[in-house]
Order: sequence, then C-alpha cells, then structure tokens
Amino acid sequence: MPLYEHVFLARQDVTSQQVETMVETYKGVIEQNGGKVDKIEMWGVKSLAYRIKKNRKAHFTLLNIEAPPAALAEMERQMQISEDVLRFMTIRVEELESEPSAMMQKRDRDDRKDRDRGDRGGRRRDDEGFGGGFGDRDRGDRGDRPERNFGGEN
Repeated sequence: MPLYEHVFLARQDVTSQQVETMVETYKGVIEQNGGKVDKIEMWGVKSLAYRIKKNRKAHFTLLNIEAPPAALAEMERQMQISEDVLRFMTIRVEELESEPSAMMQKRDRDDRKDRDRGDRGGRRRDDEGFGGGFGDRDRGDRGDRPERNFGGEN
C-alpha cells in the first residue's frame, strides 16, 4: 500500500479540540476505506507567510498515512468541502519516519533554549566577562561647550 505524508492547515479561530475532532474524522475516512494513520502530530498555531482566506495564522497538523489512493482522494474531497481547512498537501513517500518530524524537533530545541536562558532573557552582563559594547567605558567629563555665534553677531 502507498505511504503518504499529509499536512493540513485549519483556521486560526477554531479551537484545538475542534482540530482534534477534524483529525479523528479524517482518520475515520482513511480507516473506512482500508487504510491506516500511523502517526499524528499537532504542530500548533503558526504564522502564515501570507494571508490565506483572510487568516494570518493557522493550526498545522501532520498525518502519516498508509492507504490506497481512493481513501486519500475521499479524505481530500472532504477537506475541500470543509470551511475550516485552509490548505492541505499530500506527498507520497518511500517510507514513513517513525521519529518526530523536523517541526517537533525544532519545538523541543526551542523549549530547551528558553529554559537555559534563565529569567534574564539571555542578556549578557559586563561582570560576566563580556565587554566591547558601547556602554562599557567612561568617557569622562566633556566640559562646557564653547559659545556659538548665530546671525553674524561678534
């Protein structure tokens, strides 16, 4: 049976529970037609590169599917009818990846980075040995400015 990676984008104003319901519905369509969904990844709400149907953000979801082409065609037909689905893309692959996708690995890496910074937000302090900035030296007293002559007065 052919293997597919399928990503769909749901409108930003639907809730996460509604997205999960949509996933279960599409999973049911695949299973009724003799296929199976191996992996489901909810990537969360992300910004779009450009507006799609007046939406600037969308819920991203990945499905790894093993199904006959007819099952996939029926799922895509139902997605086209749904007003909550902004876009979808299906790619046929040679094998499905069992480990988390690149998007999920990126999220884990970002979470670790945020935890490592502490509550200072990653800013460096001069007493930590990081110098070379503009605000790290005393320029001393510059004295008074000389009188300026405006309008030709001497």
